[in-house]
Amino acid sequence: MSGTSLDGVDVLCADFSYENDTWQYHILATKTYPYSEMWLARLQHLPNESAVNFAKTHAFYGRYLGQLVQTFLKETGLQADFVASHGHTIFHQPSNGFTSQIGDGAALSAVCGLPVVCDFRSMDVALGGQGAPLVPVGDALLFAQYDACLNLGGFSNISFKNNPLRLAFDVSPCNLILNKIAQDLGFAYDNKGMLAQSAQANQALLTQLNALPFYAQSGAKSLGIEWLNQHFWPIVEAGETLAEMELLATFTQHIAVQIAKVLNEKAIKDVLVTGGGALNEYLVQQIQEKTAARLIVPEIELVQFKEALIFAFLGVLRINNQHNVLQAVTGSKHNHIGGAIYGNFNLLEQ
Repeated sequence: MSGTSLDGVDVLCADFSYENDTWQYHILATKTYPYSEMWLARLQHLPNESAVNFAKTHAFYGRYLGQLVQTFLKETGLQADFVASHGHTIFHQPSNGFTSQIGDGAALSAVCGLPVVCDFRSMDVALGGQGAPLVPVGDALLFAQYDACLNLGGFSNISFKNNPLRLAFDVSPCNLILNKIAQDLGFAYDNKGMLAQSAQANQALLTQLNALPFYAQSGAKSLGIEWLNQHFWPIVEAGETLAEMELLATFTQHIAVQIAKVLNEKAIKDVLVTGGGALNEYLVQQIQEKTAARLIVPEIELVQFKEALIFAFLGVLRINNQHNVLQAVTGSKHNHIGGAIYGNFNLLEQ
């Protein structure tokens, strides 16, 4: 799993079993491999590169992921049946009928020597859906004890029970905007939110950001970097020049307001909070102050690797020919099975 915040590649190995009509999981090992300066630059600039460079990077990145799988299995002494790969999102424009996650599955499989399931989003977009979020299937089947699951990643998204359906959508930008400002200050990220906590939010900018049309939309909806560039950053740049600390404080409040608004509107009680932003104590505190919902931050392994765990689970559902994408969540024509397969899965049928 590689997220939009470009922290690195999350690799996880887990066992899954189906017992008494319930899916169970057991995490065996996890590790994040940070990106080199070369990969950071390449991934950041790829949306503006030529078609040839895009195709080349797609193949090279697939080989890179295959090498990471080899390294991970060697370091942990584990064996795997197959690889489920999200890849790294470069384009996400469901309104224009396409989404693109690089990481060629054929190259990945050829390098690591294991079958691969990848490209989980394309089928959903082809069926008229948003191609996101895909994690709610895992939320429903692996974390049913919570009313909702909130992920604080590059973007924040939520999945919640709405009997008999599971509903989900992207809520707001999150670590993408916080990390950018922290990096302008010379930090990789705002550790525990201490930088934001030291300043006051700018109310004029906060009001403008909270009025963005996206937040008034209902139903299935998703965000991408394109949305940030077209709608979010222009508002920031058009206003008065603010110090980075003031921007961090404003963005933190903006994220908290939008998330608390959803929790309150849906009358959610218990919320499992994961993703890198769950370690931002100030952000979590600001959300909690604005809602009566109980925010539950689990052990660090689940905080950091829940998305990787669920994409592994989506792969399990895929090879078992079970639905792993929900119409009610993405807005596609119907529930369906997403994911392209590379390699030989016959060994799993034994």
